Amino acid sequence: MAVYHTYMLCSATGVLYVGVTDNLERRVLEHKRKLVRGFTQKYDVNRLVWFEPFGDVRNAIAREKQIKGWLRAKKLALIRANNPAFRDLSEDFHRG
Repeated sequence: MAVYHTYMLCSATGVLYVGVTDNLERRVLEHKRKLVRGFTQKYDVNRLVWFEPFGDVRNAIAREKQIKGWLRAKKLALIRANNPAFRDLSEDFHRG
């Protein structure tokens, strides 16, 4: 069964990005290597600070749209609720 993720990235200067992917590890690596042209490349947004899994891509997209409609303060509150230090969660991908 496929798993889709809605995720948020943050830059060192606090710029936020919300996206959806069917492969979180690969997508974050693409952002880190600046292979994704556009916003995240321009603003160096590459730290994974929040994500949520879904079994249905429609639910993941709906959540992305919901979060994109929020004010910045609400997005930050969502991140802080689970990751108060804004740690790069992708560091856990290759830990045993």
